[in-house]
Amino acid sequence: MRSVDEQLAILVRGCEHIYSAEELSRRVARSVETKTPLRVKLGMDPTAPDLTLGHTVVLRKLRDFQDCGHKAVLIIGDYTARIGDPSGRSKTRPILSDEEVTRNARTYLDQAGKVLSLSPDKMEIRRNSEWLAPMDFADVIRMAAQTTVARMMERDTFSKRAKAGQEVYAHELFYPMMQARDSVEIGSDVELGGTDQTFNNLLGREFQRNAGQPPQVVMVVPLLIGLDGKEKMSKSLGNYVGVTEGASDMFGKIMSIPDSLMVNYFELLTHVPMQTVREITDPARHNPRDAKIMLAKDIVDQYHGSGAGEVARKEFFRIHGGGQSGLPDDIPDHVVSAAIVTDGYAAAADLVVDCGFASSKSEARRLVSERGVRLDGNTLEDAQAIIEIRSGQIIQRGKRQFKRLVLP
Repeated sequence: MRSVDEQLAILVRGCEHIYSAEELSRRVARSVETKTPLRVKLGMDPTAPDLTLGHTVVLRKLRDFQDCGHKAVLIIGDYTARIGDPSGRSKTRPILSDEEVTRNARTYLDQAGKVLSLSPDKMEIRRNSEWLAPMDFADVIRMAAQTTVARMMERDTFSKRAKAGQEVYAHELFYPMMQARDSVEIGSDVELGGTDQTFNNLLGREFQRNAGQPPQVVMVVPLLIGLDGKEKMSKSLGNYVGVTEGASDMFGKIMSIPDSLMVNYFELLTHVPMQTVREITDPARHNPRDAKIMLAKDIVDQYHGSGAGEVARKEFFRIHGGGQSGLPDDIPDHVVSAAIVTDGYAAAADLVVDCGFASSKSEARRLVSERGVRLDGNTLEDAQAIIEIRSGQIIQRGKRQFKRLVLP
């Protein structure tokens, strides 16, 4: 087991809040002294079948604890998923069927295994139906008696809905209590979560106190910003990288992120030392493209094996004109006119004109028909097509004209 200082340097990286850092230090020190691993809880509701790099931020933090000699306790929320986590939701989630929950849980475990060690000495996998399903109505009343409606309404999700005149259904109030009960049942020393889980995690501390247990340390990691550079990574927004995507697709998507996200991605998705990150992402010292290549290769290697990133790099630049020199070093940014964009989509001909590659739509149609315009290396085939565009994409006319798109 690593020393206390070595562990803390690894464990606090990328955390947005720790409740509290002093208690984490004490618990790690006690763990080293007694040679007793901490029990580190992460709950995941199988509400969707696929994981993105956004999901892996907290999974990687759990893996950090494993690598420091602690026991990960992954709770598959097969029972809480029947309610659906209301975090960040402006409306009530639909209730999932047993079949959907079972299918999604199986897929979650397969994909989580790309990040976590599933070895029994490092991982304990539990389903919260073990203790929530047997509860009778009297048990539910006793659980609800541990908190107040006023306390529940402190949660920003509920308070925002109430202020907006939107419904907050009674069953949704039970979700934080059920998650807090999970902490009591497994006796967690630490609970991990995204910033949207802070309320739930802190309620777990209260429930543990009520049960006579030491309250868990809560470590909150930020939500990963998606490829658009604006919203959190989400499949529904189309700004995501899936952990099961092919190496070439994964590499290409990472290359499309805005330069402003690179430090954040390095910190949350890699183990590259932060001193190195600050150096390679300094545009006065290094070309941002080279830093982005390093980032993309690192991430691809994680999910496709050592060396896969270099293969993907070669393929990416072969498609984009051959070799790393196929792209110039000084590609100008082009802020796309808001008038041609609707929900991240634009007509191909409008985009070509907006970028100044054609003076009219008729000229744009001719260029596209002659296969003279590419977007991220892919030839535009239909000038009338409505295409998805993202900040960071490279649009190219011929071999010498390039623009890096910036969405308004």
